[in-house]
Parts: sequence; C-alpha cells; structure tokens
Amino acid sequence: MKFPKMVRINQHFNTKPVQDIPATVRAELNRIKPEKTIGKGQTVAITAGSRGITNLALVLGEVVGELKRIGAKPFIIPAMGSHGGATARGQKKILEHYGVTREAMGVPIKSSMQVVQIGSTPDGIPVYLDRYASQADHIVVLNRVKPHTDFKGKIESGLMKIMAIGLGKQKGADLYHNAIVRQGHFPVLTSVAQVILEKCPIAFGLALVENQRDETEIIRAIPAADIEKTEAQLLRKAKRLLPQIPLDPIDLLIVDWMGKEISGTGMDQNVIGRTVISYHRPDTKIDVLRLFVRDLTDDSEGNATAIGNADFTTQRLVDKIDTQATYMNAFTSSCPEAVRIPPYFKTDREVIKTALGTIGLVESQNARIVHIRDTLHLEEMYISQAMVKEAKQSKDIRVIGKQQPLKFAKSGNLVSDL
Repeated sequence: MKFPKMVRINQHFNTKPVQDIPATVRAELNRIKPEKTIGKGQTVAITAGSRGITNLALVLGEVVGELKRIGAKPFIIPAMGSHGGATARGQKKILEHYGVTREAMGVPIKSSMQVVQIGSTPDGIPVYLDRYASQADHIVVLNRVKPHTDFKGKIESGLMKIMAIGLGKQKGADLYHNAIVRQGHFPVLTSVAQVILEKCPIAFGLALVENQRDETEIIRAIPAADIEKTEAQLLRKAKRLLPQIPLDPIDLLIVDWMGKEISGTGMDQNVIGRTVISYHRPDTKIDVLRLFVRDLTDDSEGNATAIGNADFTTQRLVDKIDTQATYMNAFTSSCPEAVRIPPYFKTDREVIKTALGTIGLVESQNARIVHIRDTLHLEEMYISQAMVKEAKQSKDIRVIGKQQPLKFAKSGNLVSDL
C-alpha cells in the first residue's frame, strides 16, 4: 500500500496570554478583598482538579500565599470525582504529577474519598461534599472554565462543575451521572452546585480560561454570589478560544496521545467531533471517518476512559491501561460504552495500512490524513498531500516545508516531532 506524503502546517491563533501569572492572581484577589470574608486563623479548603490545567501549581501557590498573608490557614483538597482510581492516594498522586505537593505549596494536601450530605436539590437528589471541605471554615473553588466535551449549556465545565462532581467525590459523581442519564448534564450539575453555594461557606471562586495555545488567557476572581453569572460569561469567551482542526472532511485522523490531563474524554470530543456515548452531543461539525490514537500519556495514570471513541489503537496503549482506574471512571460517569477497546495492532504501520483499507473507494495515496499531537495542541500538525491546496487557500494556515513520506522507525512506529 502506498501512503500519501505529508506536510507540516501552522495554524494562526490570535492570543493574548497573561504575562505575569503571580501578579495577576494577586491583583484579582486584592480586587475582591477575601479578608472581608475570611478571618485570621480560619481554615480554607482550596480545590485542585485532575485536568492538566496550565500553570496550576503556580496559581495555587499564589492563592495559598495570599490567604496566608491575611492570616488564614489554607490547605488543598483533590476535587476530581472518581479519578485516580477513586482512592485518596490515587488522587493525591495525580496532583503530585502537576507539582502540587505539600513541599511545593507549603500547606497540607488533604485527600479523602469520604463525603457528608449537606442537602438535596429541588428534585430530591442528595448533595454530597468532601469531608475535609465540610470541616473548613471556608472553601475556595478553583478551576478552568471551558466547553464541556459532552453537553452544551450556559454553564459547562468550570467552577460549578468542580463544586458538584469534584467535591462530591466518587459517591457524588456516581449519583449525579446516573441522574444525568435521564435529566441531562446542565440541570443536574447546576442544581447541585446551587445547593452547595447556598449551604456551604464558599468564599470565592478563581476561574482560569486557556487559549488555543494552551496558555492562561484569563484569570478571574469571583465572589461566591457572582460565580454562576460570571462563569457563563467566561464560558462564552472560552468557546471562542477553543482550538480546532482547520480542515475537513478527514479520512484518517492520527492522534499521538490521549490522556485525562488532556481532556476528560482523553481526546476532546469537541475537537474530534464524535462520541460513542448515546446521550452525549459534542457541538462540532468536523467529519472524521477513521480515528487512530497511538498512545496513552503517563500523567493519565493508566486511565483510558473514552478509548471507545477511537477506531484503531496500538498494543502499547492497551498494555498501559489500568482497567480498575478506567472502569471506575467510566462506570461512575455511567458511560460503560466509552471503554470499549477498538481493534489494535503491534505497530503504527499496521494500523495505518488497515485503517486506510476501510475509508471507501479512495486510493490510499489520495487519502485525506491529519496527524496531531493531541487535542490540546493544534497550532501545528501534519496534513496529507490531498489537503495541501485547501490549506494554501486559507489565510489562517501556513504550509511549512516540503511534502515528505510518513516516517517510520525500525519498530514500525511513526516518528513524530509534534
């Protein structure tokens, strides 16, 4: 089989990242005056999630420092539902990957899967809260605001979600996702978060928005009473900053890496334009016929949730799967179909040859192939020769270098420099 030649392209993004993260965090906290709510000697639980948030440790460190400055006693809690195998040690280990440790932060990392019930939604859904958070005098919710991979609404993934799914730990996440199957994401998540805002001492929120280059574009401190309204405003901005693959349709999309720090679904469904979960609806029109994911990141800790979105994968990825962590995440999310393992082969060459044999009556050398690093990093990618003319006609795409054959190592695996 003849493989098409590939060429590297650069996608232009108009971004304005925050230049001084620590100074911006301090300025935002000074703007809302947390000392008006938090007294000297009072304890403050700060949430830290499992997604690969850019500058997470740097931002958390500044928040901790500012709370200490006003005389408070902060500590950090993992707020990540069932991730990390739904164990206290597993969730603490995820934070360690991001540099969030007791030594680096200068405060305790209190990890527990125990929860207490603090109320119920108007529909009768019990609302749970992390035990350590329930014992704190105040809670600070910190998270990235971004489009959710599975649903669309005024509120998607951000502060409201981390209050519900994150602080609810495995017990809450399991209950809420079961409710979501019938009632939908938006009603369940917002109603649970609203109970937490009403019943719990949420001091303030700190929202982060990232741009197409995976850089911190916005840092916003939000008083508790304004969290829902302000998050909706930030989500609209985040949607405009969501990176996309600029060309389609695609016969074969090659993805080097999937992982939980990249997306809750390993590969952002808003980018790949598909989901195997019947009640999920990614809001994208990109047309990908075949999807090949090559490997699983180390930071994912063996969690390959949503591997089912791929059509093909490799033996090496399958060998890295921690079924306990993956199944726990999928079952807690009421998405067993997301962990169906697609056909897999020992080498990338075998996968690509097989995949190109399933794209219809198209000569393999004329196939429309896109090769990306992951769904977070889309500034540069490779496209096949059949797509070069379209790329050159776009003002936002620059073709780099000459067309070259796919590069394989002696192992039969692709050589990727993305």
